[in-house]
Amino acid sequence: MEQTHSNTGSNKGLLATGFNKKSLISSLSKIAYHDLHSLQKISKQSCLGLKSWPHIDRIDAWMLSAETATFMKCGGLGMVASELPENFNKTFEHLSHRMSIVTPMYEGNTGKKSASFDGKIYKGTENKEIRLQKVVKINVTFSDRDKKLKKYPLEVYEGFFGGVRYLFLKNERFFSIDSSPQNPSTQDGCYILNKNGIDEVERFAFFSKAIYTLLIAMAENNIQDQKLPNILVANDWHSGALGGLCKYMTPILSNDEKISKDCADKIENIVLIHIAHHLGYQGWDYKNTARLLNALYEEHAVEIFKNAKAVKNSNPRTKNTLIVYDSYNQASSNFHLADRIVAVSKNYMEEVSKELSLGYDFRDILKIRKNHRTFFGIVNGYEKKLISPNEAKIAHLNEYFKGFEFKIYDEKKLQNKTHNKKECIRLLSKLASDQKLKEKVIPLIECDDFQDISDLLSKASKIPFITATSRLVEQKGYDIAAGALMKVVEKISDQNGQFPIVAMGGAGNIKLYQMLKDFRRKVAEINKDAARRIFIFRGYKDEFAYALQLAADFYLMPSHFEPCGLTQMEAMAKGALPIATSTGGLVDTIENGVDGFRTDVFFAKSVRVYGSNIKAQKFKNNTNAFAQTLLKALKCFEQTPEIIKAMKINAMKKDFGWNVQNGSVYQYYKLFKTGSL
Repeated sequence: MEQTHSNTGSNKGLLATGFNKKSLISSLSKIAYHDLHSLQKISKQSCLGLKSWPHIDRIDAWMLSAETATFMKCGGLGMVASELPENFNKTFEHLSHRMSIVTPMYEGNTGKKSASFDGKIYKGTENKEIRLQKVVKINVTFSDRDKKLKKYPLEVYEGFFGGVRYLFLKNERFFSIDSSPQNPSTQDGCYILNKNGIDEVERFAFFSKAIYTLLIAMAENNIQDQKLPNILVANDWHSGALGGLCKYMTPILSNDEKISKDCADKIENIVLIHIAHHLGYQGWDYKNTARLLNALYEEHAVEIFKNAKAVKNSNPRTKNTLIVYDSYNQASSNFHLADRIVAVSKNYMEEVSKELSLGYDFRDILKIRKNHRTFFGIVNGYEKKLISPNEAKIAHLNEYFKGFEFKIYDEKKLQNKTHNKKECIRLLSKLASDQKLKEKVIPLIECDDFQDISDLLSKASKIPFITATSRLVEQKGYDIAAGALMKVVEKISDQNGQFPIVAMGGAGNIKLYQMLKDFRRKVAEINKDAARRIFIFRGYKDEFAYALQLAADFYLMPSHFEPCGLTQMEAMAKGALPIATSTGGLVDTIENGVDGFRTDVFFAKSVRVYGSNIKAQKFKNNTNAFAQTLLKALKCFEQTPEIIKAMKINAMKKDFGWNVQNGSVYQYYKLFKTGSL
C-alpha cells in the first residue's frame, strides 16, 4: 500500500487524548486568527438562514455519498444517491444543469460483496462496470493509528454511467472492504471493519477530508479541466464533517496564508445541503474523539473546537457543533452548519423537529431550522419501471426457480396476481420438502421449519397472503407485527376463521429472528393450522423477496420510525397493499383506505405523535393500533373484495417517480436555485 509517512508538524494546536473526559472549556483561546468571533456566529447564520442565497445560473452539484445503488448498495440511501442525479440530469440537462456523484472506490471482498479495479475498468459490488480515467493524485492529511498526522495518497478517477459523471476517490487503506477477522457479523459492504482496522466512522471522516482536500486543489486551479461545483449535497452523515471543514477550516487556512484568499472565497460560496435519512445513524465514536477531530482540523483543532459554538438551543448536549456531549459525532457538523437540511419526507421533517425520541439531540436545532425555513422535507422518488412487475425480472425469476411460472400483470390485468400467489404457495411448499432446492435457490436464507401448504391452492384467492421482506432491525417493527398477528390468531381461533398466509423476514439481527421463531411457536400452541401458514426466515435473496411481493395481497410496514421508506413503494407497485404505522414517509406515500392501510394513531416512546388523543387513549400503544388496522384490512379482504381490488389498482397506478409532474426532482431544482420550497 502506498503511503507517505511524513509527520505534518508538532502536537501544537491538537486536542489532547481524553480532552472530552474533562469539563469543556468555553473560554476563547488566544490565537492568531483575526476574526475569531465570526467562527462562533457561523452556526447561527446557517440555522437561521442569515446568509443570502447565491445567484446560481447553471447548477453544477456534487452528490457526496458513501453508497450508490449502482456500485455499492446497502439501503435506500444508495438509491437516492444514484437516482436523484440520474433523473435530475435527464430532466434539466437541456438547461445545462447537472449533478455529479462523488463516492469512494471500494476494493476487496467482504465475503458477501466484492469490488475490483484493474486500472481502467471498475466493477462495483452490484456487478456494474464503468470505464475510468485518472484525474489527479493528491495527498490527504489524516491521523494514523498512533495519532500522528500523515499524508495519505488519494487518486481521483472520472467516468460516466447512466448519464451521470462519477468521481471515484481511491485509497487502499480507508476504502478497502477486505474484512477484518474482528468485523461484527452484522456489518457488511462499506460499513465493515476492514483488514487495516478502519471502521465506518473513521472511513467516512476520511471521505469528508478527502472531498475537502479535492475542493481546495480545484479552487487553487491545481487540477486541469475540472470545474469547482457550486452545490454540495451531503447524502447523510457520511460526509457530515464537511460543514466544519468548509466553514471553519477555510477562513483559518486563508488567514494563515496556506490557501489563497480567492480559494477561500470560492469554497465559502459553495452551497452545502445535507440530506438527513435516518437520524438514528450519526457516526459516533467517543473513544477516538480527539484523534478524529485532529485528523480533520490538524493543528487548528483546538482553536476551531473552542469556538465551534452552536446556535442557541435548550439542549446542553449540543453546545458545540463538532461533538454531542463528549463524543465525536459526524452528523453534528452538518446539522449545525449546512446551509439547508432536507429530510427524506415531509412528515419525517415534522416528527424529528417535534419529538425528542425521533429527532434525538438535534430536535431543538431542527425546530429552529424549520421555523426559519432552512429545513425542508422532500419525499424520496423511486423509478416505477424498476419496481413494477417487470417482464425481464419475471423471466429471470422463472429461469431461477425452474419449474415455476410467474406471470406479468398490471392494474388492468390483476388475475395474474392470483396466479402468482398460487405459484408462491407451490414454491414455499416445495422449499419445505426439498432441502437441495432450498440450498440451491435461497442459499443465504435461514428458514424456520417451512411447512407444505399446497392443500390451500384450490382456495388461494380466498386466503390473504401477507409478506414483509424488510431488514431484521428494530426500526422495522417486527415485534409490532408479531404482537398484532398474535391478536389475529386469537380472534380467528375464537371465531373458527382462516388465518392468512404470512411470509416475513430479512437480513439482519439474529435476536429478532429468534423472536419471530418464538412467535411462531406460540401460535402453534394456540392454532397449529395457523402456525403452518407462517413462514419465518433470516437473510435476503432478491429473487425470493420479489416472488413474495408478486404474490402478496398485503405488505407489513409496522415501523417504529420510517424516514421515507421504499419497500412500501415497491409493494404498492406490485399490488401488495401496505399495512403500516403512521410514521415518517409512510404518511406521505400511503393514502389510508385508498391505496393502503395506516394506523389511526402512532406513538414514539409512548408519546402520541400522530392521531387524536381519543384514539391514543383507546389504543395506548402501536401494537394495539397496528392490530386494529391489520384486522380491518383482513375483514375488508373477506367481506368486500371489490374494495381491495380497487385499492390494488390505485396502488399500482401510483407513480413515485423523481421526475413526474411536481415530483421530487423539481423540488430539489427549486431548492438549488432559491434555497427555499
